[in-house]
This record gives sequence, C-alpha cells and structure tokens, in this order.
Amino acid sequence: MIKKVFLSLLFLIILFKALYGEEIGTVRTEEIVIIFEEPLRTPAIQITKIYPEIKDELEKYIGWKFNFKPKVLLVKNHERFQRMARGLPIVAYALPHKELTVIDYSIINTHPYTLMPILQHELCHLLLHHHIEDGNLPKWLDEGISQWVSDGIAEIIMERKPSILKEAILSGNLMKINDLQKSFPNEVRSLLLAYEQSKSFVEFMNREFGRNKVLEVLKYLKDGHKIDMAILKSFLIPLDELERRWNKYIRMKTTWFTYLTTNTYEILFFIAALIAIYGFIKLMVKKRMYNDKEDIYLPNS
Repeated sequence: MIKKVFLSLLFLIILFKALYGEEIGTVRTEEIVIIFEEPLRTPAIQITKIYPEIKDELEKYIGWKFNFKPKVLLVKNHERFQRMARGLPIVAYALPHKELTVIDYSIINTHPYTLMPILQHELCHLLLHHHIEDGNLPKWLDEGISQWVSDGIAEIIMERKPSILKEAILSGNLMKINDLQKSFPNEVRSLLLAYEQSKSFVEFMNREFGRNKVLEVLKYLKDGHKIDMAILKSFLIPLDELERRWNKYIRMKTTWFTYLTTNTYEILFFIAALIAIYGFIKLMVKKRMYNDKEDIYLPNS
C-alpha cells in the first residue's frame, strides 16, 4: 500500500513538472499528502491541520472509513487550472481513480472561507468512490450527497447564477434524473442546473425518508446493487416514482410569487436599468428635436 502511494505520488510530481515546468513540493502526514506549486507551502500545511476534522466529520456522517490516503494538488495559476479542468467553471475537482483532489488556489486565496467546505465536498467524492464501484454510483447521487454533507457548497462558485432551478421548474425545463446518471452537461447554465437538481433531489430523499434511509441507499450501492434496486429496497418505491414525487414537491414549493420575492434585488436592478435606458433615449430624442429646430430657424446668411 505504501509503495503504491509513493509511486502514484512520484508519477504525479514528474508529470506535473514535465508539463508545466514548475517547482513542486510535497507535505505528508500519516493521513494525507499535499502536492503544491511553490510558493503554496503554507496553505499546504494548513490543509494537513484541518484534514483530521474534515475526515472525522465525513466518517461520522457517511459511516465509512478513510482507509486510504487522499492526495490534494494545489495549483497557483488560474489559467493552468482551467486547462486542467477543460475550461469548466469550477474551482476544484476530484479524480477518484487516483484518490486525488485538484484545487485552484488562486480562487481559494481570494475566498479563504471556502477552503474547508470545498475540501469536504471533494473528499466526500473520494470517499464515495473508494467504497462504491464507479458503475454503481450515478453522477447525480455522487454530486448530491457531496453537496448535502458540505452544506450545499459545490465546486462551481465562479459562475453563480441565482434561481436556475426555480427558473427551470417554472418554465418546465427540468432535466430527467436518468439523463444525469453518467455525466453532467458541459454548457454552463445546464451544468449549474444539474448541480442544483442533484442537491435538491438528495435533500428531498432526506426530507421524505430520513438520513438513515439515504445512507442505506449508499450501502446497497456498496454491496453491488444498481441505483434502481438500491432506491427500491430502501424507499420501497421505484426511482421514477421518487422523481415524480420530487417534481410535485418542488412545483408546489416554487411559484412565481416565491421566485419574484427571492429575486427582488435582481428584478429592481433590471427595472432601474430599463428606466435609465428609457431616460437616455428620451434625452437623445429631445436633443435631436432641439437641433432640428435650430436648423429650421437658422437665419439666411
């Protein structure tokens, strides 16, 4: 096990250095390995200090052990991270097959309060994938659970758009849960909606059946069951019926009135912008009319 971790770590360091020519450092404890671009040694050490708390919370919440040593890669350059993340509007992502989390520290550095929940979110991905085979863990459940345990903090914080889920509910443009089994869309708005739907769906499962039943779904997946059977065995209803109930619940909860009240600031800003545009156009029309009158009454030379 130690040899495997060492070889994997050595490969990552050599690969990263070869691709980007940056000076790479590492900080290790008995529980975690931090790989970082210089001069990010201080935040790397900080992560080793907060990791035990995050680890304990996740183990208590999910009920599974971190019987592996996760790795975290801190990237200091935003453009480089974006290339690694294929241009997606995210600040971190997990590579479960490498037991690795990659973080854009250029963003975290300006929002330091996000470091702990983002780490919690990403490490939850690693924990779930370590105990559940990839083919048994649907993308929507993976993301929904990881947001659920990290108070809804998703990787996507760069392109926050308010009420995308509510807009989709009101316009009838929700995605089908089955369409979010293997992957999420790349288009930004659809990607954000996929995250919001996943979080809402898992929260609904918790609301209707309780935390223990949600964790029971994960246990069935770990035992080798597919998601449809895991839902059926835990909730005694099929997945499509669960989705139908969720749809009914969020539609009852979301009306045009609630949408307007939760987006008052944006609506007022939009109205103010329209008034300003109208005022500008009116002023330009008056100015044009005034200039035309001057042309008409201009005395002959």
